Amino acid sequence: MVGSYADFGIKTNRRSLDVTDLKEVLNVCKKHKPEAIIHLAAETDVDRCERDPEYAYMVNSVGTYNMAVAAKESGIKLVYVSTAGVFDGQKKTFYTEKDEPNPQNNYGRSKYLGELAIKGMLKDYIIARVCWMFGGGPEKDQKFVAKIIRQLDNKEIKVVTDQIGSPTYGKDLILGIKKLLQEDARGIYNLANDGVCSRYEFAEAIVKILKRDTKILPAKMSDFKMDAFRTYNEGMVSKFKTQRNWQVALKEYLQKEWQNYEKI
Repeated sequence: MVGSYADFGIKTNRRSLDVTDLKEVLNVCKKHKPEAIIHLAAETDVDRCERDPEYAYMVNSVGTYNMAVAAKESGIKLVYVSTAGVFDGQKKTFYTEKDEPNPQNNYGRSKYLGELAIKGMLKDYIIARVCWMFGGGPEKDQKFVAKIIRQLDNKEIKVVTDQIGSPTYGKDLILGIKKLLQEDARGIYNLANDGVCSRYEFAEAIVKILKRDTKILPAKMSDFKMDAFRTYNEGMVSKFKTQRNWQVALKEYLQKEWQNYEKI
């Protein structure tokens, strides 16, 4: 989904590159001789990660370790997309790049192990933390925005008020990564869009932008059966000041990529 916005580089997919196979990773890297690797492959289904931790750690931790090995052998920069899920969600203010991770579920732990592998092996890396990804349009979006849009024919939709985060438009994430690469930046960056909202406010914004009459009803996370524990606070602020407000990004996304959504 995020990779669909990259207008540069050589793109691989799970058919052409299995990130859990180190030999294949090294062979593909030798074949293409990249100047940098942007590692987007991940299992982001939080509940699946909880049900199948072995799979989560193979993809998110071992897969990232393999990419770090390839980057080290080739002497190139590695960009790793991580998550606000590495934090414990207890902070009273929003998370910065300096905050200490303390993940609370298998998804967060598996992604954090990926961060540790990179920091332990490489000096030239970018860890780009994001939150509540959206993008890809009707064909590729399987996350929150698409789920809300596909319920807009309902009179009411229940959405939780007790989880806050910083929505991230895939297009803006790629633009941010591109700028960091051009600047030869290194280290950890929060690359979510600017601003923080609750899931409830996120859904209300979708309904407003699409001018629908669907009513968003407040709910609690405990009202829904979920395999993985969710933290309350995934809101982030960034030292990287070029990311636009999430509402502006969401409006562009919906108006440009979901203009024919009623036909879906």
